[in-house]
Amino acid sequence: MPTVKDVASKASVSPGTVSNVLTGKRPVAVTTRKRVLQASDELGYEPNILARSLINRRSDTIAVVTSGLDLFGPSQAVTGIEREADRHGYAILLELVPWLDRSQALRALTTLSGRQVDGIIWAVPEIGDNREWALDANLQRLPPIVFLSMAPRSGLSIVAAANRLGAKLATQHLVRQGRRAVGFISGPSDWWEVHERRGGWSEALAEAGLLCDDSWIAEGDWFASSGERGLHALLERHGDLDAVFAANDQMALGVLRAAHLTGRRVPDDLAVCGFDNVPEAAYFWPPLTTVEQHLLEVGREAVRILHRLIDARLAGEPAPEPAITSPHPELIIRESSGC
Repeated sequence: MPTVKDVASKASVSPGTVSNVLTGKRPVAVTTRKRVLQASDELGYEPNILARSLINRRSDTIAVVTSGLDLFGPSQAVTGIEREADRHGYAILLELVPWLDRSQALRALTTLSGRQVDGIIWAVPEIGDNREWALDANLQRLPPIVFLSMAPRSGLSIVAAANRLGAKLATQHLVRQGRRAVGFISGPSDWWEVHERRGGWSEALAEAGLLCDDSWIAEGDWFASSGERGLHALLERHGDLDAVFAANDQMALGVLRAAHLTGRRVPDDLAVCGFDNVPEAAYFWPPLTTVEQHLLEVGREAVRILHRLIDARLAGEPAPEPAITSPHPELIIRESSGC
């Protein structure tokens, strides 16, 4: 197999110059760069990635720990991560896990550390106490790590959609349409994101002087069938229900079906709003009013933050101050809410 010395000899340069061309560590004159690349191609030189990573103290690989990729939110965030990682020259090591407890989380992190990844993006949604392992004592022995979709916590870099604000925007919109009996179909109650969306719904109704106790909530599981069941449950309790905010678009789809089956016209008798802005939302009937979370940007921003943490660590510089980043949500208004 040809070596760096062989490429250097053929291109009439030093091995150091070849290394600078192939790694981009230092600038090289354009004509010299072309000569080196041509010599490399002619010899069929393949760089030893493992050796390069040992020399540079980086593997150019980041790990993404995630679960629930059958759901729109997690899958969109991972797509954003992959696109931004590629832009920065990182390979992705995808670790699919179940909803984790402390011991499972620590085992996964130990495995990833052993694989010499440069950094980790923890994209498992916060459910119950599955973030309790994220203590200083555990994090200090790990590569830099950025968390997605969790409550603010001191000392951690977190990127999350603004769930509470998005839910509040959606509910305020329904109230502005003259709706006074607004139900909420939530996701599983132990998800942090559900807690935030419930908070936005209840804040908007409380500010408008409208009822928002537990009887106006039906718990779903993110899938359309639970949205259908949820509307039936709400109508049994409140026959005057005139609007529903569903915590995701899939459950809103189930609401539209249940409304049709019960003879309620959308939006005349029942206004409906979802959350996520899935690509199909514009093609529901009627087209669905929903909230765009900009989840691709959530994933991209996580990589940008992690990249800065990795560079600072390799340079021996102080890490950037941990921050909580939330892209601003956008209300997408369509016919289902009465507009």
